[in-house]
Amino acid sequence: MWIQPEEVLLAGALWVSERANPFFILQRRRGHGRGGGLSGLLVGTLDVVLDSSARVAPYRILLQTADSQIYWNIACGSSRKEITEHWDWLESNLLQTISIFDNDEDVTTFVKGKISGIIAEENRLKPGEEQEEDCGKFREAELKMRKLFGMPDEEKLVNYYSCSYWKGRVPRQGWLYLSVNHLCFYSFLLGKEVTLVVQWTEVTQLEKNATLVFPESIRVSTRHTEHFFSMFLNINDTFKLMEQLANIAMRQLLDNEAFAADRSLPKPCKTLKNVSALKRDLDARAKNERYRAMFRLMQDERLDGHTDCTLWTPFAKMHVVGQLFISNNYICFNSREEDLCQLIIPLREVSIVEKADSSSVLPCPVSISTKNKMNFLFANLKDRDFLVQRISDFLQRTPDSSWGDTSPLSLIGHSAASGVSSSSSAGSESVHRGRHYHPGLPTASQGLLQLYHRDAPEDLGPKAMKEKMKEEAWNIHFSEFGRGVCMYRTSRTRELVLNGIPERLRGELWLLFSGAQNEMATHPGYYGDLVEQAMGLCSLATEEIERDLHRSMPEHRAFQNETGIAALRRVLTAYAHRNPGIGYCQAMNIVTSVLLLYCTEEEAFWLLVALCERMLPDYYNTRVVGALVDQGVFEELTRAFLPLLYEHMQELGVISTISLSWFLTLFLSVMPFDSAVLLVDCFFYEGIKVIFQVALAVLHDNMDALLSCSDEGEAMTILGRYLDNVVNKQTVAPPIPHLHALLTSGDEPPPEIDIFDLIKSSYEKFGSLRSDVIEQMRFKQRLKVIQSLEDTAKRSVVRAMMTESAFTIEELEELYCIFKSKHMTSCYWGSSSSAADRHDPSLPYLEQYRIDPVQFTQLFTALGPWICGGHTPTLSARLFRLLDQNQDGLVNFKEFITGLSGMYHGDMTEKLKLLYKLHLPPALCPEEAESALEATHFFTEDEPRESSFLSDLDLLGQEVTSGEEGKEGGGEADKKKEEKVKDYRYYLRMWAKEKEPKRETIKDLPRMNQGKCSVQFVKDTSTSGNGGGPSHLTGADWSQV
Repeated sequence: MWIQPEEVLLAGALWVSERANPFFILQRRRGHGRGGGLSGLLVGTLDVVLDSSARVAPYRILLQTADSQIYWNIACGSSRKEITEHWDWLESNLLQTISIFDNDEDVTTFVKGKISGIIAEENRLKPGEEQEEDCGKFREAELKMRKLFGMPDEEKLVNYYSCSYWKGRVPRQGWLYLSVNHLCFYSFLLGKEVTLVVQWTEVTQLEKNATLVFPESIRVSTRHTEHFFSMFLNINDTFKLMEQLANIAMRQLLDNEAFAADRSLPKPCKTLKNVSALKRDLDARAKNERYRAMFRLMQDERLDGHTDCTLWTPFAKMHVVGQLFISNNYICFNSREEDLCQLIIPLREVSIVEKADSSSVLPCPVSISTKNKMNFLFANLKDRDFLVQRISDFLQRTPDSSWGDTSPLSLIGHSAASGVSSSSSAGSESVHRGRHYHPGLPTASQGLLQLYHRDAPEDLGPKAMKEKMKEEAWNIHFSEFGRGVCMYRTSRTRELVLNGIPERLRGELWLLFSGAQNEMATHPGYYGDLVEQAMGLCSLATEEIERDLHRSMPEHRAFQNETGIAALRRVLTAYAHRNPGIGYCQAMNIVTSVLLLYCTEEEAFWLLVALCERMLPDYYNTRVVGALVDQGVFEELTRAFLPLLYEHMQELGVISTISLSWFLTLFLSVMPFDSAVLLVDCFFYEGIKVIFQVALAVLHDNMDALLSCSDEGEAMTILGRYLDNVVNKQTVAPPIPHLHALLTSGDEPPPEIDIFDLIKSSYEKFGSLRSDVIEQMRFKQRLKVIQSLEDTAKRSVVRAMMTESAFTIEELEELYCIFKSKHMTSCYWGSSSSAADRHDPSLPYLEQYRIDPVQFTQLFTALGPWICGGHTPTLSARLFRLLDQNQDGLVNFKEFITGLSGMYHGDMTEKLKLLYKLHLPPALCPEEAESALEATHFFTEDEPRESSFLSDLDLLGQEVTSGEEGKEGGGEADKKKEEKVKDYRYYLRMWAKEKEPKRETIKDLPRMNQGKCSVQFVKDTSTSGNGGGPSHLTGADWSQV
C-alpha cells in the first residue's frame, strides 16, 4: 500500500535490494521468503520485539536522489505481487516525468506530493469514517493483526500492547492485540513462533494479580485453560480495557446485541498518536457510565466534559471544592469530599447564565439561575469563556428552553419570567394532551394510600405527632437546601432519609433520588400513550401479569378491590409494552404495588423504569441475571466480612437460597411492609449498597444461631422468623399482617427488632462498602454467571438431542459450540440477516440460535461428509431448504443436527432416502426443477410413450406382479430378479408417495349413551390404533419391507 513518505537514514540495514533505477529502490526484508539462516531469525525476532512494520510488510519502495543521503519510504507490501504493482505504476507514470527535473529537491517534493495525493484520494473513496481518525502507525498495527491472525476487515483493533505471555515457565515477549471480539497474542523469538487467539465470549474470569511466579500479571481464564500476561508498561489501563471488552461480549451473550461504534463522538482536534477511534469511544463510554451512575441520569445522557471548581454553599457559608460536569441536558457538581455536597441542575430549569466579576477572593466566577429562583455560584474555573459558551450551546438545543434565536447570555440583567411562564404552560398543556389513560381515574392524580386515608379521621396520637415532626424537619431542609431536582444533597439529607421519609413526601422524594423525575419531565404523555397502545393486546407477559395481580400484597386493603388491581395492571402492562425484552418478571408486581401506594400511576411507571433499567440492571429479565450476579457479590462480601459464617453457610447452601428473594423484592416479600418500605427509602437514595449492608447485618445478628444449624431448613427458619419480627414502631398506619409471619410463627415469638436499629447497625458495621467496589465485584461475577447459564443451556440442548440423534454427548457439545460460534460471528462480522433478529430468548434452547444459508454452507463444507467438489454449494443449499421446515430462511440447531445425523449415522436406506428428497421440492428450488424438466423433455422427446419414469415403473410393477401370479413355481433366478425389480420400484414409489398431500382420515365419533360409553371407547380405540393416519416409515420399517 502507499504510505505517507517518511525518512529512512540507513537504506541497507536489514534489507536486501532487488530492483533499482535512478530514483527508486525495491527492497525485501532480510530473511523473508528465502530462508535467511541465523541472520533471518535475528531480524524476525527484532521485528516482533520492536514492533517493526517489516513483519507484516516485508517489501518496500524507497525514493532516492543522487545528491542526498536521505531516502524516503513511499510504499510497502505484504507480498511480492502487491509491491510489484506499485513498482510498475511508478515506472510507467512517474519515472519519465521526474527524469526531466533539474533539481533533486524538486523531484523529492513532486513525488511526495503525488503519493500524498494518491493516499488522500483512496481515503476519500473508502466507506466509513473511523479509519481516517486513526494514525498511520495504528492502521499499520491493525493490518498486521489481520494478517497474523486471519481476521476479516470487519474486525476492528482497539489497542495493542507490548507484554510477555507465559507459556509454561518461560515468558515469551511479544504483542498483545485487543480487538472488539478477540484477544490475540503474537511472538517470534529465534524461530519460535507463538500465536494465541481467544474470543471474549469464551472468557470466564479476568483477574489482575501479583504472585512470586507471575509478577503483576493479568490472568485470562476460559473453560479449558488459563493464560498469563505480564510486563505491561501500564497494567491498569490494559486491564480496564480488557474488562470493557469482556463486558461487551457478555452483553452479546445476554442480549445478542453487537458492538456499535459511537458515530456521534466528536473528532479530536489533532490525530492522537497510537490511540484508535474505538479506544476513544470506549473511554468515553466508561466516563459516561460513571457519570450517569453518580447522578442517576438517563441512559442516553453523554458527558461533554468536566473541570475542577468551587461551589458557594449558602447553607454552610463556604466554598466547596469539587468537579463541575457538563452534559447535553445537565450541569452537575460533586464535592471532592464524599457526601459533602452534590448538585444536579437540568438545563430545562436554567433561566440565566452569566459571568460574574472576578476578584482575588472569587476568581473567574459563573452564576447560574434557575426558573424557581435558585442561584448557584461556581468559581475557580480554568477556562470560563469556553465553559459558558458550551453551556450556551446546549441551552440552544434544550427542547423546553424558550430562548428562540436569542442566546441565554443576552438575558443577563433581564427577567425571564415571561419566558418561564409560557414554557411551563406549554409543558403542562402537552402533559394533559398526552394523558390518554383517563385523568379522571383516582390513581392518575394521587397514590393509593392517599386515596384510602382521605376520609379517615385525623390521628392526634404520639406516632402521628412524630410523623408531623418528620415532615416539619423536611420542610426546614427544603427551605435551607432547596426543593425539587436542584436541591443541594448533603450528609444532612442522608440523615433525614435514614430516619424515615414521611408518608406524604415519600413519592416525591423517591422520584427525586432515583432520577425518575427527570425522565418523567422530559417525556410528557409517554405513559398515557403506552397505556393506550397496550390496551387489549394479549401476550405471554399479559397472561403472567393477570395471573399475579391478585398475589400482589393481598393483605393490603388497597389491593383488595378493583381500583388498586386495575392501576397495577395498567402500569405493568405499559412497562411490558415499553420493554418487550424484559416484558414481565415475577417480583415486579410486588415492587410496583408498593410504588403505587405512594405515587400516581405515571410516577410509579417511571420509578419502575428507573429500577429495571438503571438501579437494578438485568434483575427482571427472563433469567434474572442481575439478581444472580448480586447473589455472587453477596457471597463474596460474606466471605470477606463474616468468614466463619461463610464456610458454614456454604456447606448448608443457604446463601444462594435466601439472597435471591431478598434482592429481587428489596426485602418487601420477607419483611413486614412498614419496615421494608424504610429500606426502599434508603435504597432510592444510596442504591444497592444499602441492601447488601442490611443483608450482612441480618446474617451478623443471627451468626451464633446459624453456626449451630445442622441443615438448610433450620437456617431458613431462623432467618425467616428473624425478618418476620423486624418492626417499625414509628409507623402511623395500622400494622399490616405479614402472611409469612402468620404461617411461621411458633409458640414463643422471638423478640422484636426495630428496623431503625437494624439500619443503624448495618451502617456502623458495614458502612465501609463503596459503590465502585461493588461494581468491580459485579463485573467479576457477571462473567461467571453468564458463562454458567450458557453451560446450562448447552447441557439442556445436549440432553434433548441425545434421543433424536446418534451423536455422542461429546460430539453434540462440540457441534453446539461450533453452531453457536457461527451465530455469534455473524453478530459482529455481519451476515445476510441480522443476528439479533434471529435470536429469540423466549424459544426453547434448541431453537434460540439460528443460522442463514451462507453460514449453513460454511458449516456443511467444514463438517458434512457429502463433499462433492463444485457441487457442494448446490447440495448444501438443497439440504438447507429441506431442513428449513417453516420456510423462514433460517435453520435452528435441532434441524441442523437432524440433517447432519442422517448423513453420518443413518443406514444406507436412510441416506438414499435423504439423497432422493434432495431432488424433490422443497429442496429443489423452482429454477432447478424447471431446468430438470427441460432436460427430461430433451432426452425423451423421441419416446412420447415414456412420459413419466414412475409410470414406467408402475407398468413394470404390474408385469412383475402378474408374472408372480402365473408362475408360482418359477426358478430361483427368476425369483431373485423379480424381488430386485420390485425392491427398486417399491422404494421409489413409496418415497414419491411421501411427498403427496395427506388426506384427512379423522371421522366423527358416533354418539354414545351413558351405558355403552366404556365399551364403545374400547372399540374405537382399538380401531383407531389399526387404522391411523399416514405412516412415517423409519429405517426399521424399510428393512422389514
